[in-house]
This record gives sequence, C-alpha cells and structure tokens, in this order.
Amino acid sequence: MISLPVVIISVILFFVLFFGIGFLLNMLLRMSWIMAILYPIVCLFIINNQKMIAYVREPGIAFSGIGDRIVSLAAADIIILLSGLIGAIVSGLVINALRKRGYQMF
Repeated sequence: MISLPVVIISVILFFVLFFGIGFLLNMLLRMSWIMAILYPIVCLFIINNQKMIAYVREPGIAFSGIGDRIVSLAAADIIILLSGLIGAIVSGLVINALRKRGYQMF
C-alpha cells in the first residue's frame, strides 16, 4: 500500500516530467501532440515485466500478460499514470497556445 504523501509527490513528479518531455519534443519536432501519442507506449514500458523481444516471439502470451498487468494496477498507480498523461496533453496545449500568439519554437 502506497502512502498518501508518496502518491501526491508521484503525481506532481509525473505531471512535471511528462510536461517537460512533451514540451521539449513538441519544440524540437514541431508536432504538438507527439508526447500525448507516445505516452501510452511509455506506460506499457513502465507497466510490463517482460522483455521486449517477447512481443515479437510470443505476441499472444505477451499481450495477454500486459492486459492482465493493466487490469491488476492499483488505484494509486492509475492516478499516477493519468497525471503523466495530463502533463503530456497540457504540454501540447501550451505549445499550441504559444504558437498562436506568435512565439516560434526553433
């Protein structure tokens, strides 16, 4: 069981981390929603406990295993991962707002 202060700090850290990564990727690649698109893949890397080659060699077993892992996540884990998704989406919104106001990022 995760304590409440750990969850709160983790939520803030995931939001700031993925906001920052998303903001930088959006500036460099000029694609406003790149991190929001890549975030589910990042979540799968965080959640899974199998090697990546298992998805190529035994895809049926590997994908059903990741499905079981996703279903068995605790509420705190889901909240933390959702805060990262919100950070990625907010970074896209901020980049779009800055570009509309005339700021050119690289």
